[in-house]
Amino acid sequence: MRIVLLGAPGAGKGTQAKKISDKFGISHVSTGDILRSELKNNTELGMKANEYMKEGKLVPDELIIEIIRKKIEKESREPEFLMDGFPRTFVQAQKFDEMLAGLGISLDKVINIDVDEDELIKRLTSRRVCHECSGICSINNFNSEDEAKCPICGGSLYKRKDDDREVIKERLKVYEKQTMPLIDYYSRNGILFSISGSGSENEIFERVLTLL
Repeated sequence: MRIVLLGAPGAGKGTQAKKISDKFGISHVSTGDILRSELKNNTELGMKANEYMKEGKLVPDELIIEIIRKKIEKESREPEFLMDGFPRTFVQAQKFDEMLAGLGISLDKVINIDVDEDELIKRLTSRRVCHECSGICSINNFNSEDEAKCPICGGSLYKRKDDDREVIKERLKVYEKQTMPLIDYYSRNGILFSISGSGSENEIFERVLTLL
């Protein structure tokens, strides 16, 4: 099983990716996590990526692809994985497919979690992050913000700057501009499946399971 999970910020990709990975025992590949691991271990690829990041530049697609290829090759001769957060653009999707073809494999499905903009804004503006363990929760789960503590470790919570309403609207515009060509690309390839991202985590997961 080789899957790409698509969805706007706040669509719940990370939550569903973990559920899918746990259910089927496949590797959850997050480009952010991989980059942090490469940097932490001072690998050659990590140091190359860090050169761009120190200058405030985006890590080039070619380098990201190489890091992902290295991760996938470690899995097995017939790797199974779920991509979370990559590809983000049409160009990345093409390069990713070329890389997979070089390994003699291909994607099985691309699942797009579709949530309307008002719901995404509501979710993201209520999102809080723990200072201690970086866990994420919703402020709506508490009686008041003053009393809110991390449900995982009890640490204090904060709101990320990119979860402010105006910033969210801009992020969603960028996402739509980048991702619509990506959705068209996978749709033409006959492997795109869209599901509603409304409802509880378990309700969304049940929809995912019907595709797998």
